[in-house]
Parts: sequence; structure tokens; C-alpha cells
Amino acid sequence: MIDHINIFVSDLTAACAFYDTVLAPLGYGCIAEDRDAMGYGVDSWNFGIVQANGPVTPLHIAFTAPSREAVEAFHASALNAGGQCNGAPGARPEYGAGYFAAFITDPDGHNIEAVLRGAAC
Repeated sequence: MIDHINIFVSDLTAACAFYDTVLAPLGYGCIAEDRDAMGYGVDSWNFGIVQANGPVTPLHIAFTAPSREAVEAFHASALNAGGQCNGAPGARPEYGAGYFAAFITDPDGHNIEAVLRGAAC
């Protein structure tokens, strides 16, 4: 349904370093730059970080993971990059059958999730 989304960050350079590290285990990388923004994805800009000119309002963003191992690597890399644990990797049956996810809070307070759904869990 959603083609892409951009979030505001307080320090674009720091956020770029954070998301380069955090999104790599999920197979996503920085693929484009546009003035005060960086775009991440595989073949197109699906997620962007944009330099804020004021306060940042935290959002919840969930990224699709290809495997449980990728969810676990996402969580570990996020912690190593300065994120805070907001939910260790594990099954989340309250969100649906076969829901395996991990949550971190990025340096701007965004709740970032990696999720694997369904039979691949």
C-alpha cells in the first residue's frame, strides 16, 4: 500500500551512520541522496531520513525481514549503533500467528521494528 515513507531526524550525519548499520542485516542500503535527505531500499527509495528544522516527532516504522536471523542481526546491530532495546527478538503471538520481531528506539526516539511474518517464521 505505501510506496515510501520519510522520517525526520535531528542529525542527518549521525542518523545516516545509524541506519546504514541497522538496515544492512535486512538487505537494505542507502541508495540515494537528495539535499538534506538520504534514501534507503534495494532498488528504489522506500525509506528516507530527512534533516529536521525543528523538533522531531517519533514514529513507529516496521521493516520486513527475510529471516529470524536477520531480525536478530538487526536488533544486535541497532544496539551496537546506539539504539535502545524496545523489545528483544522473539515471537509475538499477540500480533498474529507467525509474527517474529524485534524493536529498538533510534537516537531520535523512533520505534523501529524488524518483522518476519507467516510460515517462514
